[in-house]
Amino acid sequence: MNTSADTIEVPLYRAAHGRTGDKGDRSNISVIAWHPALFPLLVAQVDTDAVAAQFRHRRPTHVQRFVLPGLHAMNFVLDGVLDGGVNDALNLDTHGKSLSFLLLDLRIRVPQALVPYLAGDG
Repeated sequence: MNTSADTIEVPLYRAAHGRTGDKGDRSNISVIAWHPALFPLLVAQVDTDAVAAQFRHRRPTHVQRFVLPGLHAMNFVLDGVLDGGVNDALNLDTHGKSLSFLLLDLRIRVPQALVPYLAGDG
């Protein structure tokens, strides 16, 4: 955990949980804030550029974000990240169910005032 006087750096899973779905070569990953107070921070830092960078080794062809404020959640749709999809991929996780864990490992900066809302121990 990196810290400075006013913020700490933590993995996204401390601020949110997620779920992954798939259709063909497209994965969709939800990111749901553990607490509503964390949601604006997630919207500000977990954008399409950050997600594309986190998945750069999978070479997504397109990343879209859908913000769902009433649920304190976002849904990301990543095209071209499943090696062709269930019927074409040779990898062990053809459905991409583990991709939410990859996204939840993204590092974010959290102001000290929001630290009490994070999950887990520092």
